[in-house]
Amino acid sequence: MENRIDRIKKLLHSASYKLTPQRESTVRVLLEHEEDHLSAEDVYLLVKEKSPEIGLATVYRTLELLTELKIVDKINFGDGVSRYDLRQEGAKHFHHHLVCIECGAVDEIQDDLLEDVEAIVERDWNFQIKDHRLTFHGVCHRCQDTEEKTEEENT
Repeated sequence: MENRIDRIKKLLHSASYKLTPQRESTVRVLLEHEEDHLSAEDVYLLVKEKSPEIGLATVYRTLELLTELKIVDKINFGDGVSRYDLRQEGAKHFHHHLVCIECGAVDEIQDDLLEDVEAIVERDWNFQIKDHRLTFHGVCHRCQDTEEKTEEENT
């Protein structure tokens, strides 16, 4: 984790920002909960446990700065809540998501599934792509397994 914090610190410095203790607390929470797709409020509550002096506005400003610098991606899964996701180091694009409409689970796909589509869009529409996001909405394997077990028990 410390190596990743050092790299984030260097990214901030290269953009003329400092890794203040408040920003570091926020980054640590994001790193510790990397799989969780936390809202700003979730991040704030977790930061507050470790650093009670940090306010919600500071967490919001930090998340917006990290988003602007492409350290964090701001995402919305259609439920009206913005969530924050650390961008994979060295990733050219944002990763993809599978959102379960039954249980709300969010799984990630790290593979870039849209390279060919990007090439077509850039060529045929003369559109310079900077990033893309792909979210699939459906029923996860866990809910499917539960449904199958329920059907088997009822037969």
